[in-house]
Amino acid sequence: MKKDIHPEVFPVTVRCACGTVFTTKSVAPEINVTLCSKCHPFFTGSQKFVDTAGRIEKFQKKFGNKKI
Repeated sequence: MKKDIHPEVFPVTVRCACGTVFTTKSVAPEINVTLCSKCHPFFTGSQKFVDTAGRIEKFQKKFGNKKI
């Protein structure tokens, strides 16, 4: 590795808007995020599909549950 070209990496605190706090390593001193794995709908199971004009039903009607 070349000397004096790599940024300093140190432990940082990550704070989510939901209140979750965890530590990781980064070059930034502090990280604030709006979504994390504790509050993201995909990970919590509360994900909702916004279906405009019945596209999901149209797809399911056309292709159904065909097995490949």
